[in-house]
Amino acid sequence: MRLLCCNVGDQPFTTLKEFYTNIPSYAILSHRWGDPKEEISFNDLKNGVDISRKQGYQKLKQCCEKAAKHGLEYVWIDTCCIDKDSSAELSEAINSMFEWYSKSTACYAYLDDVTLETGVADESSSFRNSKWWTRGWTLQELLAPSSVIFYDQSWNEIGTKS
Repeated sequence: MRLLCCNVGDQPFTTLKEFYTNIPSYAILSHRWGDPKEEISFNDLKNGVDISRKQGYQKLKQCCEKAAKHGLEYVWIDTCCIDKDSSAELSEAINSMFEWYSKSTACYAYLDDVTLETGVADESSSFRNSKWWTRGWTLQELLAPSSVIFYDQSWNEIGTKS
């Protein structure tokens, strides 16, 4: 399992570490992908690309900051922790995803199309109508982790799955 280090010296959010045993506590990000060219990829980190210019950087940065706030040094984010050029690695990741979610300390569900002007209970709220609910992985990401914390588009905490 490859995890992103939340902060390493003067190079925050750019170091990936591979763990085969003794996997440390980590947070995991549940989110919708934006433009693939704007998401932070494994290759971006491997090749030293300036990720701060991509739209996905804020998502990665905020996820790492939430993890650090919760006392975690590592996060797993599908866009950058999987080498999608390797069909074997991609297949292993898909087959391991439920386990990885269930073993996470916390799952951060980032709903990029949600604002809290109407609250979450209102039938017409952006929370209830978020496109996140229509993704193929949503049920797995709700069931597997013991802790799911929902965040709106500004990374304000909405609530938890409980």
